[in-house]
Amino acid sequence: MHSWPTPSVPDVAGTPVALSLHDTADQRIRPVTPGATAGMYVCGITPYDSTHLGHAATYLTFDLVYRQLLANGTAVHYVQNITDVDDPLFERAERDGVDWRDLGTSQIDLFRSDMETLRVLPPQDYIGAIETIDEVIDLVQRLLDNGAAYVVDDAEHPDVYASVNATENFGYESNYDRETMAELFAERGGDPDRPGKRDPLDALLWRARRDGEPSWDSPFGPGRPGWHIECSAIATNRLGTSFDIQGGGSDLMFPHHEFSAAHAEAGHGVDRMAGHYVHAGMIALDGVKMSKSLGNLVFVSKLTAAGHEPDAIRLGVFASHYRQDRDWSEEILAAAEKRLATWRRALAAAGTTTTATDLIQQVRERLADDLDTPGALQVVDEWAAATSPEGGGDPTAAQLIVDGLDGLLGVRLR
Repeated sequence: MHSWPTPSVPDVAGTPVALSLHDTADQRIRPVTPGATAGMYVCGITPYDSTHLGHAATYLTFDLVYRQLLANGTAVHYVQNITDVDDPLFERAERDGVDWRDLGTSQIDLFRSDMETLRVLPPQDYIGAIETIDEVIDLVQRLLDNGAAYVVDDAEHPDVYASVNATENFGYESNYDRETMAELFAERGGDPDRPGKRDPLDALLWRARRDGEPSWDSPFGPGRPGWHIECSAIATNRLGTSFDIQGGGSDLMFPHHEFSAAHAEAGHGVDRMAGHYVHAGMIALDGVKMSKSLGNLVFVSKLTAAGHEPDAIRLGVFASHYRQDRDWSEEILAAAEKRLATWRRALAAAGTTTTATDLIQQVRERLADDLDTPGALQVVDEWAAATSPEGGGDPTAAQLIVDGLDGLLGVRLR
């Protein structure tokens, strides 16, 4: 599946600063230590609704990660999936009276359009679950062969499950206790009460064929992939059995990221799938968490259709730290638009090339510290406040600032 066009990323002035990120598993900020190429996997959409600001904030977070690595001279192999076969997609399609494939295609197209509009750097591998059925089957078979998975005793629906006891360190990624895991598992797509499971937390790997659902042949019977195993297969087959960054929203810490790591680790015999597990906070609208059930979603396409610049949307999202559960409001967007206008006016008095290089170096340092966007924006605010409209400026200095803020933040001043 194709992704979206790659925006130009200018060279950034200054000295590279090694990127440090908060790792959910270790519960601390520590350096990212890639080789010549950093491997990054970010969980993608289930395409049953277009991109709301909560989605966008997550992908903008990992766009920043990508940009910091590039600015440091590190190549990035970025992989993202699309869960284009799953229960929410079927339910929405049935509700709307459309074919689930057509619904998925239309929402993937909208997502691509929104990502292009926001100038998010695309993954090199943008992979649908349907494209990787054979890869999932291979991994499920590997887990069955080594005793990490089993088939429930159900002649009608012989589903395949992974055992939570298949890895010694299960639970290391989220750090949740058993009680919290059980609660979240039931809330987020798990089936703790499924008869025949050895443990209520055992996760579905392969759902045996049901009437009215798509299915594919496999050695363990016709069916379709479970959610978590899809990401395990897609990530490890493209980035290797261990890679640098696994990312997504904080609601994916458990069960999704816990299980996708466990499946990969049990299947490939590695201790840890990702060097960093990085999670972005949730977005609320005027203090209330955005959700489809409440009908309070803010859509990127509607914001841009109303005339709001993508650069201002970025600044609105970056005004708070990515790990926080953040708010969005008309006031936040208005403040972002005011900030963008102020920065653009300040270019006319950008100062010397030394001033410009110092500014971009400070932005580098703030962003290298676990993507401290509030700190980075404050640095630019202080520079803008210190400029004088009568002071003039070196065009070379102005271009260094334009390129630096574009390259590091994806924000265009011209």
